[in-house]
Amino acid sequence: MNHVSSTPSDIPASPNVANDNGKRIKKLATKLRRKTGQAIADFNMIEEGDKVMVCLSGGKDSYTMLDMLLHMQKSAPIHFSIIAVNLDQKQPGFPEHVLPNYLENLGVDYAIIEEDTYSIVVDKVPEGKTTCSLCSRLRRGILYTNAIKMGVTKIALGHHRDDMLETLFLNMFHTGRLKSMPPKLTSDDGKNVVIRPLAYCSEQDIADYSIHMGFPIIPCNLCGSQENLQRKQVKLMLEQWNSQFPGRIETMFKALQNVVPSHLADPKVFNFKDLNENDLGETNGDTAFDPLDLSPPKDVNITPLPITRID
Repeated sequence: MNHVSSTPSDIPASPNVANDNGKRIKKLATKLRRKTGQAIADFNMIEEGDKVMVCLSGGKDSYTMLDMLLHMQKSAPIHFSIIAVNLDQKQPGFPEHVLPNYLENLGVDYAIIEEDTYSIVVDKVPEGKTTCSLCSRLRRGILYTNAIKMGVTKIALGHHRDDMLETLFLNMFHTGRLKSMPPKLTSDDGKNVVIRPLAYCSEQDIADYSIHMGFPIIPCNLCGSQENLQRKQVKLMLEQWNSQFPGRIETMFKALQNVVPSHLADPKVFNFKDLNENDLGETNGDTAFDPLDLSPPKDVNITPLPITRID
């Protein structure tokens, strides 16, 4: 969910506390910028002369993405333009003034697209069923169409590392596919390129940064209030795993970047039929007959256990 709140204190922080908080936030901003820049470089998301549509929903993720890209626009060795775009889906109670005021104060080019997808979703989806699938398809189609009209070359979405992992498990559990959210893809008709600059960023870091920056968060009353969403169940599962085994989220995400097709079971991505004893195995493939390396990773310090001599 995109609810981000903080409770200001009436008691001013001491200089030491304020200094420590300043250092922590600076470190967090540096971390997010570094990870965003690394993802953009790794997948060649933005190129010279690109016009990037930054899809702004009013949630913590899209605000942070816009902030990161605006900073990168000033420091990157290439030139690219940004237009922030919000799709007003005519949800009841949607505060229409929030995003225009925010973007005008930033001095960012923006466009508000008004399409009543809310009524369509409410009409087509039975009561009690989740609305995300239909809402997402409608929203995506509208954004793709308008991107072409605006001369946009890249469409930037605010999905982050945790979203990608959740999607991986959702597809495994419910569709029987080993599939996640790609950092970069083309639309089905080949007319749009979609990028996810926050692909390497954690949701917790984004949430902390959003609180510090005081972004004017707009909650999604259409889908955000649905407590039975399957994605929420997967999110809870991952949070519990990470609580019990710190670092598991990072390890699982690394798995998305270290795929060994020969050790899965899909003949469409690996030619098992023609495999014979003379074929060389893949790197990091079958190591059953290799010496086992028990040395710790370079970034892990392990204190050796004391050795007691027994005569």
